[in-house]
Amino acid sequence: MHVLLLKEPRDGESGPDPYIKELASHGHKATLIPVLSFKFVSLNTLSDKLFQPEKHGGLIFTSPRAVEAVKMCLEAEERREEWNSSVKDKWNSKSIYVVGKATAALVRTLGLNPLGEDTGTADVLSRLILEREDTNIPPLFFPCGSIKREVLPTALRGNGVSLETLTVYQTAEHPDLEENLKHYFTEQGAPASVAFFSPSGVKFCLEVVRRLSGEQLTQIKFAAIGPTTQDAMMAEGLCVSCTAEKPTAEHLAAAMAKALQ
Repeated sequence: MHVLLLKEPRDGESGPDPYIKELASHGHKATLIPVLSFKFVSLNTLSDKLFQPEKHGGLIFTSPRAVEAVKMCLEAEERREEWNSSVKDKWNSKSIYVVGKATAALVRTLGLNPLGEDTGTADVLSRLILEREDTNIPPLFFPCGSIKREVLPTALRGNGVSLETLTVYQTAEHPDLEENLKHYFTEQGAPASVAFFSPSGVKFCLEVVRRLSGEQLTQIKFAAIGPTTQDAMMAEGLCVSCTAEKPTAEHLAAAMAKALQ
């Protein structure tokens, strides 16, 4: 069956996207349409903070884009050398927290050792941080996007753990989103299932998907990558057929395959 994945392609990985690969192993042909576009901001400030690990109690990454912003700060050769020779070890003596396997994999490419890759949501990650951290540590540094949920900052600050956030990328709708969706529906017709990967994805795509599906909308099985996205879909009155147990390609493909049986 044809399924539609409303997500960004995986960066810097050769071969097919893991979600397309996993769905193919269940006998489904998945197409990926990017939903968001990103613009990096405040990179000078980010660079200054990255090279002063002594001022922070640790690092938090909840998205691959935030790690990408860090990589951009290390592009200059002398910066990279300084990072590799001393700075990364200073960070590794503290805790580097992440949500999800994709973010953890990117964090490792920086030479950092991530904690919490199995947490899956900001809510679960905040509980892990509160279990491990003392309230008297210097602020944890959290580079994030312009559309971040307040779950993590609220939980940490509410429990006395100091946090410093910095917006390092802004999220907007992908310029070709509507065009790409129209092309897909014209070529393939309505898919058997549509998967959403973020509340922003729901915000930017749902209206177009509804319009293009017409009367076939009720036949489509809608899938969510996790509980936050599921909530956003339900808030829009969408019937959610399945939600991945964890935000991984394996778990989402298994959930979608079951829903499509």
